[in-house]
This record gives sequence, C-alpha cells and structure tokens, in this order.
Amino acid sequence: MTSAPTAMTVTDTDVLRDALGLLKDREQVAERLLDSSAKHSFDPDTELDWAAPPEEGKWFWPPELVSLYDTPLWKKMSPEQQQDLSRHEAASLASLGIWFEIILMQLLVRHIYDKPVTSAHVRYALTEIADECRHSKMFARMIQWGGAPTYPVSRLNHNLARILKTISTTPGSFACTLLGEEILDWMQRLTFPDERVQTLVRGVTRIHVVEEARHVRYAREELRRQMVTAPRWERELTRISSGEAARVFSVAFVNPAVYTNVGLDRREAVAQVKASGHRREVMQSGAERLTDFLDEIGVLRGAGRRLWRSSGLLA
Repeated sequence: MTSAPTAMTVTDTDVLRDALGLLKDREQVAERLLDSSAKHSFDPDTELDWAAPPEEGKWFWPPELVSLYDTPLWKKMSPEQQQDLSRHEAASLASLGIWFEIILMQLLVRHIYDKPVTSAHVRYALTEIADECRHSKMFARMIQWGGAPTYPVSRLNHNLARILKTISTTPGSFACTLLGEEILDWMQRLTFPDERVQTLVRGVTRIHVVEEARHVRYAREELRRQMVTAPRWERELTRISSGEAARVFSVAFVNPAVYTNVGLDRREAVAQVKASGHRREVMQSGAERLTDFLDEIGVLRGAGRRLWRSSGLLA
C-alpha cells in the first residue's frame, strides 16, 4: 500500500490524483448531480399511497435481512411472529435513518459554511439537505403507517454523536456519511424489487435508493479530495473517528427493544444475533463496497482499521 500523501494547498481548479486515478472537477460533479436531481427527485407525500393499509401476509423487510434470520430462535418463531419482527425492525432502521440524516444535515451545513454560496458545490449540498429533510419525514411517516413504535438510539450513542458532530473533520464527516448511507442502500436495493415486501415499504426504499445514489457520489468525490489535500493530523483523526462511528453504527443498527416487543427474550435474541454467521455475512456484504473504497483511498489504516474490524463490518 502506498504511503499517505502529504498535506497540500489546493484550489478547486487544481488537478488532483489518488489511488483511484484523477479526481473530477468539484464544480462539474456538482452540476451533473444538480441535473440529476432536477430529473429524478420525488415528493413522498404525493408519490406514495399512505392511505392504503398494510397488506395481509407481507413482510415489512426481506426476511433474509431480519437480524434473527436462520438462527435457532427464528426457526421456533411462527410466520406471523417473524413478519411482526420485520415490522419492528423496519421501524428501528427507519428511526436510525432519521437520527443519522439529522446528523448528516448538520455536517453538510458545516461543510458549506465558509464556501462560495453561488458555487454548484454549495447548491448541490443544499439540494441534498432538502432531500434528507424529505427522507426523514418519509421514514417517520412509514413508522406511523406500520403501527410500530419509534426506536431511538441509546442515550450514550445519542450523546456520542453530539460529540462527533462537534469535533468531526471534513473528511471524517464524509466518511461517516458513507457509513450511514451505503449499508442501508445495499439493503434497500434488495428490498424495493422484492414482491414479498409491503408495497409502501418498497416505494419508500425505491425513492431513497434513487436519491441516495447522488448523495453517495457527492460524498465519495469529496472524501477522495479531502484525503489527498487534508493535513496529516486530520487524515489520522478521520481514520479513528470513522472506525469509532462504524463500531457505534453496528451496535445501534437494530434496537434490542424490537425483540421484547414481539414477545422474545431480549438477552437470548441478542446473543443469537451476535453468534449468527448469516447476520455477520449480511452486514459485511452490505459494507463491502464501502470498505473496499475506504481501503483504496487510505482511510482503513492503523487504529482506525482495528476499530472497523471490531465493528464486525470489515471481514
């Protein structure tokens, strides 16, 4: 693996290169993303049929992506209880998504605070913030539609995120953005074409996948730029903060209260999920595209890499 690049002074017109090749011009990337946003954006309030009731016998999340799938406990559950767990896990993931997107919106506002307000880069960031506002409202409405409770993250993780938002470096912010977006995106790409799943849930995931593809492109391009141009201390802090974020994210992915709410023993359910080879494979498969990318651009090194391994997301 090549050594990390040294810090450099850079303007938006400089030609930059990393392990993946030449970086594209920041303004050109933003202009393309703005064009795509104009053509492929959705209003969930009118796009989806919120008045339609849940469909009998359908899942709220593909069974293979439910945390207990293929465990001894899963095999003892009735089909109705399995589907009910999928309903609660969909609500848990939507709650996590809202929490994460509120963090992301704050990080994006910080990112553009001192940048030229008429640039396409800033205009696209504002467009993405508008997307995330709609997504958060959409997820909240989906939770209510399904009749499950909200599942906030633990007080500890809530406050850890408060600290992260305060101290995060710019590259750290984009690394954490990708962490939250790419794993859920992988799962949602399996969900929206799955006819076993509730029609409304499939609609929610379709909208999110289409619009998040732009967000991922924006974050990847900016993270590459930052890892080339940021000072060494900032790159090192990014490696550690993203690894810690991966550890928190993997723990918070499914709220253990879902097991209690479907009549299961919480401690036993958590233990079986931790021991599940299938679940480990699902999480690592969901993260693989991201971890390959982070590895290539120099994020997964040193103590940060060890934290990623401890999260269970890096094989």
